Amino acid sequence: MHLINRIAEYFTDYLVFWVVIAVAAAYFFPQAFIPLKPFIDWFFAATMFGIGALLSVKDFEPIFKKPRLVILGILAQFTIMPLAAVIIVRLLDLPPALAFGLILAGAVPDAMAAGVMSYIAEADVALSVALTTGTTLISPVVTPALMYFFAHEYVPIQFWPMMQSIMLMVIVPLFLGLTARHYFKRPVEKMRPVFPAFSTIFIAFICGLVVALNRGALGGITVIVFISVVLLNISGLVLGYGAGILFKFNRKQRRTLAIGVGMQNAGLGAVLAIKYASAEAAIPNALFATWCIISAAVLASIWNRMPDPAEKQEGA
Repeated sequence: MHLINRIAEYFTDYLVFWVVIAVAAAYFFPQAFIPLKPFIDWFFAATMFGIGALLSVKDFEPIFKKPRLVILGILAQFTIMPLAAVIIVRLLDLPPALAFGLILAGAVPDAMAAGVMSYIAEADVALSVALTTGTTLISPVVTPALMYFFAHEYVPIQFWPMMQSIMLMVIVPLFLGLTARHYFKRPVEKMRPVFPAFSTIFIAFICGLVVALNRGALGGITVIVFISVVLLNISGLVLGYGAGILFKFNRKQRRTLAIGVGMQNAGLGAVLAIKYASAEAAIPNALFATWCIISAAVLASIWNRMPDPAEKQEGA
């Protein structure tokens, strides 16, 4: 079991590498990925089960202990990113499918990996977990509502089916994972490193699948999509930090909010885009899933070398 965990940790640590491998494989051998398209809902549900198994009831405590911080953070998440996406779509005049995809990337909850990046950045990890949990729990209602409000002019929005899909792919497996950890804590703890590894494999797979489904069209749209994704990510990081200043968060909390707002559960966005729009609409989400990890890792490493002045004074 120790060897399996070591291998799993290796997979998790090199997410970007596996994404590149999957994308390259999908480009040259698309038929290896396309037959798996009908199973992406199940793959994502399995990923959320694994994330649920990593959580415990204690992870929900910050939601109740710091409700003001969590509510303001959720508000920032679901206003900054969708609005930024809409503005970028208009500025770059993206075609309908890509516009839908970028707005969807801004309307999904923040990524579970935000907690890891907050830890590296020496930010408030408990708040990060609370924000991710909060945005995830309300996403079945908020995400379809945001898409209906901001993106209906690009692609017809199926509000209730999208809500049902998020419930079945996200909320139900998340709570099943929590239940599994509660009743089978010891065996689940032994497999703890396996769950993030599975999530890594899924992100790599979904990026590869999007490339395989769009192989013929990628050459003409990659640059504009990359620019839109980078702008959306930077908007989230900068405006998330600015919102923290506006809300009078301390420095650690501002860092947490910036990372949380700037990182999106784009894997979920890609699955929803394929299911309710088109393969082309999933391209912004697939690219965002990779790019936000890179940018957050760079930012977190910089912040890690910039300790909080208040902590320095306490240690003096």
